[in-house]
Amino acid sequence: MAWLGLRRGPEKALGRLAGAASPVGEFARAGLPSGATAASALRLLAVDVETTGFDPARDQLLSIGFVPVDGHTIRLEGARRIHVRPQAGAEVGVSATIHGLTDDLVAAGVSAREAVDALATALTGRVLLAHHAKIEVGFLGAACRTAYGLELPLRTVDTMELARRALPGGWQREPQPGELRLWTVRERFGLPTYAAHDALQDALACAELYLAQLAELEHGAAKAVTLDRLAS
Repeated sequence: MAWLGLRRGPEKALGRLAGAASPVGEFARAGLPSGATAASALRLLAVDVETTGFDPARDQLLSIGFVPVDGHTIRLEGARRIHVRPQAGAEVGVSATIHGLTDDLVAAGVSAREAVDALATALTGRVLLAHHAKIEVGFLGAACRTAYGLELPLRTVDTMELARRALPGGWQREPQPGELRLWTVRERFGLPTYAAHDALQDALACAELYLAQLAELEHGAAKAVTLDRLAS
């Protein structure tokens, strides 16, 4: 089970956030999905972030992309890309060569608090879905902590971890370099190659991969695949 939240436990964090008159408070009041929820009834939000680096304590969150997944269906009508305005004095720097986001583009974006509110609204009643979710967890947690003093406690499903479990030998061997990259894993399922490092495009790519992985897990399964089985 994976949580984005305080080490004291998700219930305490939810309780402290529930009184907030904001989308974050509404998220907390809705509660978290049960681990017994069958994947066919599970509501997720595939999320990807673009940043200036890999360290949430030092680097900047620049863009968030997300798309809802309801059971076995990707809900494109709920897809969204949000550009996030960096802290005063911060610059995109050399990371622009990777994701193509410029200082002018992100300067016209929303504040980190507005981005957190939009994400909380989209995540209400849902599970966070990401590929190598540690990155999303770290940067979204830092943004929420800055805005509200607490991190959002979330259930998470990580398509990279699902891919690792499916490797021959599973946890008994170290993956080869690049073996668990999003695009490498997608190739295994015959999924098309998209341009990388756009937050919304990568979130959609993650959602598609998840459905392919889920179909494989559900094929011939004696009982329903649940959130507890999927969660990292």
